[in-house]
Amino acid sequence: MNDEIQANAQRVAAGTASIVVYGAVRVLIRFVLWPYFRLRETGRHNIPSSGPVILAPVHRSNLDSLLLAPMAGRQFRSLAKESLFKVRSFAWLLAALGAFPVRRGSADRESIRAARSLLDGGALLLVFPEGGRQAGDHIAGLFDGTAYLAAKTGASVVPVGISGTEEAMPMGSRLPRPVRVCVAIGRPIPPPDGRAPRSALREWTAALTVGLQEAQDTAVSMG
Repeated sequence: MNDEIQANAQRVAAGTASIVVYGAVRVLIRFVLWPYFRLRETGRHNIPSSGPVILAPVHRSNLDSLLLAPMAGRQFRSLAKESLFKVRSFAWLLAALGAFPVRRGSADRESIRAARSLLDGGALLLVFPEGGRQAGDHIAGLFDGTAYLAAKTGASVVPVGISGTEEAMPMGSRLPRPVRVCVAIGRPIPPPDGRAPRSALREWTAALTVGLQEAQDTAVSMG
């Protein structure tokens, strides 16, 4: 990874300007995008107000993380592919919104290390447990990375179902359509034991799959 990109992102995300930008963007999302998508949400109280937390939503559109920003009472951090940081002005905005650059595909260890560092600092970290974007409302094939992060950092994991964003802004779209979006935030799932064997992490991931499917079913039923 380009060390300069990473260093700049960390510096901006930690600066006072990031707090102002994050707050302004949250207001913009809340009072412009939410009405545009006629957003309905439930379960916001399930997001812990302090301590390390992994917010684990389904991933169907680039809108997903943006629309979740006003849900929490504190700033959340996220991992974003490094290529998004190549345009300086956009990189500054992403970093100010709490995004951290990682090189997709060849740097899983690097992204895990960055995520652990953020959670060890008590962050609310957004992680898509399905990995890249998926289609439809069926949850399957979650990666064990979420279980590993939760076990090593003691972070609780909050499953989040989101319906409507796939239709509002599917892959390849440049402008979103005014499709209703619904968000259902499930109850926090305690982390696995930090010394749990791989088999236990797989069982925990299976439980997360069930929790995420329940949250997604709830989101779909709200539409």
